[in-house]
This record gives sequence, C-alpha cells and structure tokens, in this order.
Amino acid sequence: MVAGESSGDLLASRLLSGLRPHVPDALIHGIGGPRMAEYGFRSDWPMEKLSVRGLFEVLAHYREIKGIQNSLRDRLLVEKPAAFIGVDAPDFNFGLETQLKQAGIPTMHFISPSIWAWRGGRIKKIARAVSHMLVVFPFEEEIYRKAGIPVTYVGYPLAEVIPMEPDVAAARAELGLPLDARVVAILPGSRMSELKYNTTAFVGAARLLARRDPSIRFVVPMAGERQKAYFEELVSKAGLAEVQVQLLAGRSHTAIAASDSVLVASGTATLEVALYKKPMVIAYKMMRASWEILRHMGYQPWIGLPNILAREFVVPELLQNAATPEALADALWKQLEDSELRVRLRQRFTEIHHALLRDTAKESAQAVLQLIGRATA
Repeated sequence: MVAGESSGDLLASRLLSGLRPHVPDALIHGIGGPRMAEYGFRSDWPMEKLSVRGLFEVLAHYREIKGIQNSLRDRLLVEKPAAFIGVDAPDFNFGLETQLKQAGIPTMHFISPSIWAWRGGRIKKIARAVSHMLVVFPFEEEIYRKAGIPVTYVGYPLAEVIPMEPDVAAARAELGLPLDARVVAILPGSRMSELKYNTTAFVGAARLLARRDPSIRFVVPMAGERQKAYFEELVSKAGLAEVQVQLLAGRSHTAIAASDSVLVASGTATLEVALYKKPMVIAYKMMRASWEILRHMGYQPWIGLPNILAREFVVPELLQNAATPEALADALWKQLEDSELRVRLRQRFTEIHHALLRDTAKESAQAVLQLIGRATA
C-alpha cells in the first residue's frame, strides 16, 4: 500500500480496519502513516517524502520521489505481493501501478482522481494502471463502468466516523476553550508547500478578525512537529507573531468540531469540515507559475468538494490573488455574524453526509478480498 499524506493515511486505515481481521498474518507494507500503523502496516519510507503539491514544487523533489518509486517497484516485482493498493497520491501511484499490473500483480486504487473536474483524459491511463477502482462519491461509479474499469462505490470513509451531530461542548472542553467563545479553526494544509503559500494570508486574516472581536479564539492543528516549526517560522517572518493562536498536535477533527467557522485550504479537509456541519471559507494559494497553468484546466466552476457535491457555491472559494487577509476575514466574519446562514449550511451539509454514508471498511475490504481471490460470503 502507498498513501502519500495524512488524509490518505486516514482513508487507508479505514480499509485496513475491515481487511486486517480477514488476513491477520499478512505482511502489509509500503508507504503510509501512523493510522495505518495501528493495523500492523509497516512503512518502508516516511510518508512525508511524498507530501508535495504543485507542479514546480514536485519538480524540485522529483529525483528523490522517483528514486523511492523505482526502489519500491523493484522490491515489489521481486516480492510479487497478492495485491498493491494505491491510496490517492495519483502521480506517484498510477505510474507504479501500471508497471506492477503489467507484471501480473493485481492493482487497486482507492479514491479516484477528480477526472470529473479536470484532465478527464486520465481515464485511459487509469485503465492501464488499475485492476479495480474504489470510489467514494456515488456519481463516480458510472464514469468507470462506462470506461470498462471494474469499480466499487464504498462511500466516503469519514461519513461513518464523523458523528451526524458533533459534540461541540466535548471538543471545546478537550481543547480548554470556553463554551460561549467564538472559535475559528485555521487549517492551512498538511503539506510543507501548502504551509509556505497559505500561512501568511490565513494568519493575517486571524489578525484582522481579532481586531474586530478580541475575544475570538483561533485553533490551528498541525500535522507534525516539522509542520509546526515551519508554521511558526513563517508567522514570525511575516510579522504576525502577536496573533494569539492555539497550535495543536494533530487533533484536526477536534478543532473543527469545536469551531464556529473554519478557514481551510482546498482539499479533502473541506469535506471533513462539511461533515462536521461547519461554515467554512475555502482558500488556496500556490506558486504563481503553477497557478497560471492549473487555473485554465478545470471543467467546472468549483474546486471545493462541498461545493462540487452541492453543485453550487454554498461556501466561498478564495483562490490565489483573491485570498487576501482582508477578503478571508470578511468572509469568515459574515459566517460568524449570520445565524440564518449557519442554519442553512448545517442543513445542506447534513444532506451531503447522509448521501455519503456506507460501511466503507466492509465494502472496501470485500473488494480487496475478491481481488486476491479470498472473498467471503
């Protein structure tokens, strides 16, 4: 198995929770994180090596990443595992899966890339790489069936993990936050490249909100010590050290549950925020050259998963030059002040939550067992 970032680690752990009881003695290894390790997964390289986003950012790490891919490929070609499962990380995994599939090793990919949003031609590459695709959105199943690729809709794993009614009081108690305080969670991203481009604008927005209401509390979950140190360095360099934020070691779900609104980098975290029924402002910044290329490649007007699933802008998206501290603060302030808006968003996000509910661990595990010829009745 290969998962390239914290969200993939979490998704893969759901699959492993269903699979491990059926194969208690199997060696399951590759690249992954601490949640996968809870089910006996052995990571041969640190997952952080793959946590790079952006065209030019990836180029800077290309040699190292390619070396890891080649080393893992060579090891697996000798080992001949019962199956290889790539979890997201499409740029890394599809190339690896293609070579393994050609060598007769069954390959599965968990989480479809957003071919319905951009670069739809990738379906041909996926067909060469993947023996079976696991998808997490119901509309994706038909896309793969039409392309002749075996597919299973397994639901969105976190839809069954995140409660339909989050316990705000318990989350605030865990974080030492007053029950009656206004709380804003700031999620600038788990990748170092995301922190590099998002941190200054996100914390700048917090400074402006604090000027409007000094009682607002800000919580910022960090994916690891390396990310925390880099975040603090960026805040200091930007002259924002006076902004009072509570840094957390992980616990992003607790931070979201405790919040009244969330400032979140575009990605899978946006759907997690929606499942917690929280208002959010979606923002993203990247290297200018990467942005100039990517901004012309989308098929639809939305990039945030809640908006894509709702098929409308239910929450704001502020990207690149539009993601100024002033614009982010204004959008968050509107959500904090407008109680009717918060009620409408809670209703929409509850509908999305119900639509994504399946027994993901069971469904994905059964698909793996079928792939390796060990399916149970």
